[in-house]
Amino acid sequence: MRNAIRTTAAIACAVLLLTLSGCSGNGGKNSMTLMLDVGYLPKHAPFISAVERGFFKAEGIDLTVMPGSGSTNTVTSVVTGKVDAGWADFGATVTSQGRGAKVKQVNLLQARSAYAVVALAGTGIKGWSDLPGKTVATEGGGAMTAMWPFAMSKLGLKKNDVNIVPASSASKIPGLLAGQWDANLALYVSDQPAIDALGRKAVVLKWSDLGIDLYGNGIVVSDEKLKNDPDQVRRFNRAMQKGFLWACQHPTDAAKDFQKEVSGYGTRTITLAIGAQCGLNWGTGKSADQFGVMDDAGVRKSIDVAREFLGLDPASNLTPEDVYSNSYIEPLHPHQTIQAP
Repeated sequence: MRNAIRTTAAIACAVLLLTLSGCSGNGGKNSMTLMLDVGYLPKHAPFISAVERGFFKAEGIDLTVMPGSGSTNTVTSVVTGKVDAGWADFGATVTSQGRGAKVKQVNLLQARSAYAVVALAGTGIKGWSDLPGKTVATEGGGAMTAMWPFAMSKLGLKKNDVNIVPASSASKIPGLLAGQWDANLALYVSDQPAIDALGRKAVVLKWSDLGIDLYGNGIVVSDEKLKNDPDQVRRFNRAMQKGFLWACQHPTDAAKDFQKEVSGYGTRTITLAIGAQCGLNWGTGKSADQFGVMDDAGVRKSIDVAREFLGLDPASNLTPEDVYSNSYIEPLHPHQTIQAP
């Protein structure tokens, strides 16, 4: 493909470990870099299709997509100017903003969180009541690690009732398969399709079933970028929204786009991941029928959770206006047909 997604992939136990080479932009005014939350997984197929199918080119943007290593690190990369935009967890963004990060969420691609505890069927975990005494792995810098006490509080459990161990994104499923731990803190849109690819059945305990229904991942841009080049951010959002929903409407074609860039995943696994990801596009609040749009009520909920569980200073005066802006987005709507350029 012409666009600047340049990947070198290796598959271990059917789990992807991706590295990118030559991923910096060419420095031109119309070049942009986007860092994802983790290394490439099938759930990221819509991002590849948005580039592959020419949505960014149609907006005059040469986009380079880079892997991430946890949402907090992605936000930091945006703050420091390493990348122009990031796809990061809403809770991680709020927490970073409370610590002084000058960024804003400008496009909520994932209106609901995909947080879950994921285990293998037949290994002793069938429901939430089976977690005490078990060992659960998670990325050390991931947003779910920081928010885990919130889930524990919903379960009425104490900190040491579940043993949390650090693991890299690439090692979580191999470690689960090898019995190194009992379950993963994971985005089920990532782990469930990967486990399916191995012919195994996953047990998925969704945080939403505990009443934790929060905004998921969105596009983060620095305040400086918004000030200096608002038009480019608007063009980026137009391309991103259209490309993302195009992939949701054409999952088999989007799977083929993904396979061109990343080997090791079957079409069924990729389409399952796309379906799960796209199932989180639309929320339940005031802006539920406007793709990418946020509202004050949803943001306040995230701020409240951050104050109580994520280390945000209780005296912080962080407001929804500080956290997000809908000024750079032209929302799309359910059942709106998207045509590739």
